[in-house]
Amino acid sequence: MKEISLIKHANGALGLRVFGLGPNLKPTNGLIKLQKLLDNNAFWAKNRTINDLKKCLANSDVIISLWVGKEIVGFGRALTDGIYRGVLWDIVIDQNHQGQGFGTLIVKNLLSSEKIKNTKKLYLMTTNKKLFYSQIDFKEVTSQNLLIREI
Repeated sequence: MKEISLIKHANGALGLRVFGLGPNLKPTNGLIKLQKLLDNNAFWAKNRTINDLKKCLANSDVIISLWVGKEIVGFGRALTDGIYRGVLWDIVIDQNHQGQGFGTLIVKNLLSSEKIKNTKKLYLMTTNKKLFYSQIDFKEVTSQNLLIREI
């Protein structure tokens, strides 16, 4: 059985973003593998360029990746002011590894991170995983409206 590695990346994920590091700080083309994970498993994250992923990682406060051997099978990130508000983004598990607790592992590690754990209100958006998130104490909100401005 291949080794499972959960990586709590340093702020901005320099190792992953610049050097493509994966488990044990070894070069694994991690950024290209992340791009492929998103392309293959998240319709809302298809066609993200390497340069855009680098910017996204550089500006994220908390970044978690999950690996089986040398393959990335899960990812999640968060932005926060550290006290009042935070948002979880891009939580993705490879379709061949779903149902094994990996999503819960990523979300719980995001929630317990130093920057997030004391944040009063955390937001996330989901298209078809509402049941999954409700099992981790997220609740549907009907008192607010989601507004989007796209460029």
